Amino acid sequence: MWFKNLSLYRVTGWNVAPGQLEGALAGQAFRNCGNMEMESRGWLAPRGSGDALVHCLGRQMLISLCVEQRLLPASVINQYAKARADEIEAAQGSRPGRKQLREIRERLAEELMPRAFTRRRSTFVWIDPVNGWLVIDAANTSKAEEVLDVLRKSLEAFPLALVKTQLSPTSAMTGWLAANEAPAGFSIDRDCELLAPGEEKATVRYVRHPLESQEIKNHIEEGKEVTKLALTWDDRISFVLHENLQIKRLAFLDILKEQSEQNAEAADEQFDADFAIMTGELARFLPELIAALGGEVAEA
Repeated sequence: MWFKNLSLYRVTGWNVAPGQLEGALAGQAFRNCGNMEMESRGWLAPRGSGDALVHCLGRQMLISLCVEQRLLPASVINQYAKARADEIEAAQGSRPGRKQLREIRERLAEELMPRAFTRRRSTFVWIDPVNGWLVIDAANTSKAEEVLDVLRKSLEAFPLALVKTQLSPTSAMTGWLAANEAPAGFSIDRDCELLAPGEEKATVRYVRHPLESQEIKNHIEEGKEVTKLALTWDDRISFVLHENLQIKRLAFLDILKEQSEQNAEAADEQFDADFAIMTGELARFLPELIAALGGEVAEA
């Protein structure tokens, strides 16, 4: 349940009680893909089927979007279509034309779809009404938007905005690396990516490499900017900050997980202990990260 990525949003004036949210999500509850559906999306209980769609601990809430997709690659359809076209050619002495081949592929897709394997994935969402956060464990914008799309269908209206900071992550990370000095409470790790301006977009990546070398300073002096930087906060959370303020490769260090294991005996207790420690740490970490980026830009 520990988040691995953070897509950050602000919610202001959140007044949806857990019971109200449960009822709203029920209208978009997850159901299996129908025989002729390529994809199904809906809310699933974070702790597994049979439980509530909204998991609450104190005033913190956790929900989970489940997406099921049928796996029917175009290469498979083309393989069957070629075999069908060969049969037609053998029977009537001529190869099917382009229009007929397209119709063959469409019919085969309908025939094969009910037999296709399905794959599921879940995306967790943490809602923190106390501090005004909505955080999605999504590695990219499209996955986050997928969650928000279903959330908008579930709730008539909710005030949501992307988090914006006074300093862009790119300019801040470039300054930290140029000075070889992270902001208070943070330390620079050993991974980064630098990007040159201009059409060519020349990119330099360092992985598990000391970042205080003159070589990296030379890249910055030549005009390259830092678009990704690995950092550690308070010796408790390591992560990679991206130019768009997305946080990836989030890892809660061993001391936190050991603390969680000591506080739990049964599986249900472990889930709650993990959630409590994770949200408690993130509630401290996020304001410090925003402060390191010059503070938050207030919405007009």
